[in-house]
Amino acid sequence: MYRFPRLPLLFLVVLLALSALACSISGGSPEEEGTAAATPDQAALVAQAVATITAQLPAATAPAIVSQGAPITTDLEADLIALYERVNPSVVHIFIYDEVDNLIGTGTGFLYDNEGHIVTNNHVVSGAARLEVAFPSGERRAAETVGTDVDSDLGVIRVADMPAGVQPLILGDSDNVRVGQFVVAIGNPFAEAGSLSLGIVSGLGRTLTSDRIAEGGGRYSLPQVIQTDAAINPGNSGGPLLNLAGEVVGVNSAISTSTGTNSGVGFSIPVNAVRRIIPALIADGAYQYTYMGVRMSALDLATQAALGLPQVTGAYVTDVTSDSPAAAAGLRPSGVTNLNELLPGGDLIIAADGRPIGNPDELISFLVFNTEVGQTITLTLIRDGQQLDVPLTLGQRP
Repeated sequence: MYRFPRLPLLFLVVLLALSALACSISGGSPEEEGTAAATPDQAALVAQAVATITAQLPAATAPAIVSQGAPITTDLEADLIALYERVNPSVVHIFIYDEVDNLIGTGTGFLYDNEGHIVTNNHVVSGAARLEVAFPSGERRAAETVGTDVDSDLGVIRVADMPAGVQPLILGDSDNVRVGQFVVAIGNPFAEAGSLSLGIVSGLGRTLTSDRIAEGGGRYSLPQVIQTDAAINPGNSGGPLLNLAGEVVGVNSAISTSTGTNSGVGFSIPVNAVRRIIPALIADGAYQYTYMGVRMSALDLATQAALGLPQVTGAYVTDVTSDSPAAAAGLRPSGVTNLNELLPGGDLIIAADGRPIGNPDELISFLVFNTEVGQTITLTLIRDGQQLDVPLTLGQRP
């Protein structure tokens, strides 16, 4: 059944009350009109009428007024135009040449500071014999590689000077990124310079696997990677992923595809990794990760039951590298069968420095974003059904 909104009904009540009051006053006798004591207090009558009828109205089931602090719509088109005009001058087109000066590829980067440092991907510039950078103004500069990190796929190059008016981009905080928020990618897909694409954050907490093989096999991975459906294609690599405020929240790195082109699943290195790794690449040419020396596995319910563990969450230790920090701390691995099935007896890491660990990726994230080489951390384990704390001094990733 349709219900009248409260505010229009209240307005109607006031209008009727005023009309009735006017009629009663105009219909009085001359004697009453001339007697001040008989003149009604109009404001009091109106207030009384409104209060009486308002009290009889049913309670509202939804807010009648939208807060002015939360606008229903926004001019997204104007925001995107302004963002592009402000940010694009600092997004560069990188040309990569081999030893005989053949162009072998292109990529994207963005200005990091006023000293000419440009952030890009490791896979864009690694192994380049010569680099050339084109700014959106049309000006070009020679560039040199300053530092690269294969495990995060980040790299830094540098130009000696910049075009007038070009400013470093502002770094945001990837911890504040939320699934569903709008993001923008700017880059040079298929060498189409200065292309902008709009999308949303599709997922958080993804991982990117390193291109290098670790000692003893396996590969390291970078945690907290952002997944987006903003169009990312070959040539976008190294470009910024931005929020609508124009702040960098990620560095576009990879796409998941079977065709070599965008399929709606792109991955961006979180800007908080940029904050930690890029200064070290500028200062030292390399970044040193902390290292425990373990292999770990996540659990499912069937495996938890088979291993006799009290919980499914945690990082189950399957292997410990000899002469590693984990070996020195006495961590116990489970080992695996010939069919790669987990054996019982391994430590289940459930917390690090009091922070709950739900799976191996969360422990890797803790190590990458919260620890330094030489730091001693406390691991909380479940071993033989008992919970215990074990100190471990972190080494340097080989």
